[in-house]
Amino acid sequence: MNPAKTAVAVASSLFLVTAYAQNQGGPSDPQIAGIVVTANSIDIDAGKLAKSQTKNKQVSDFAQLMITDHTAVNQQAGALAKKLGVTPADSDTSKSLKAGAADNIKNLKGLKGAAFDKAYVDHEVAYHQAVLDAIDKVLIPNAKNAELKNLIVKVRPAIAAHLDHAKMIQADLAKKK
Repeated sequence: MNPAKTAVAVASSLFLVTAYAQNQGGPSDPQIAGIVVTANSIDIDAGKLAKSQTKNKQVSDFAQLMITDHTAVNQQAGALAKKLGVTPADSDTSKSLKAGAADNIKNLKGLKGAAFDKAYVDHEVAYHQAVLDAIDKVLIPNAKNAELKNLIVKVRPAIAAHLDHAKMIQADLAKKK
């Protein structure tokens, strides 16, 4: 699959699932916790692959940032879920995210060099935008537990910063063509 199409497919998939969740009254708190954990795990896995494949320092540094930051959020989410006695639950959104992640990893594994870097960064841009949209339109509005909602609100600026960082790298990579 074309790298750009893969990134668009993930973003479109998350958008459609987000719209569906809004129409269905939204996910429950356990499902929201599951979405948060899944979204972070996906970016950790993609970051690990990028760290092992790229020769570009900028891409490598970004991948490490994704591993570090998303691991920290998952630790916070896990601690909160344990404190609240909530077991993260699967939902259509988390299942869609996992399917999109599998397609992305498969696509990335078939690429090398600049093509890999471009596909990884393009996906990170689309993915972080889709996650921000889900945070704003589904997760925050539907979280019933105040602590869960506060965690999501607290991590939102980092997700926005990741998006901006990925866009900067995307622009730099485009200049090197």
